[in-house]
Amino acid sequence: MESELKEVNENLVKLRKDIELIKNILIAEGELSDWAKKELSDARKTPRSHNITHEEVKKRILAR
Repeated sequence: MESELKEVNENLVKLRKDIELIKNILIAEGELSDWAKKELSDARKTPRSHNITHEEVKKRILAR
């Protein structure tokens, strides 16, 4: 259980680094690519009801 939480934390750290890299690239380029615009549009169309909370993620992991 503890190792699963550690793995989740490591994945979150990697995601944060990736997001920071993407932000820096966007700042340098100043514009989103067509691919990024499509992905953003698709993400915005996803109802919030399809997302789960951080608390729900922890419950699912701890329930294993």
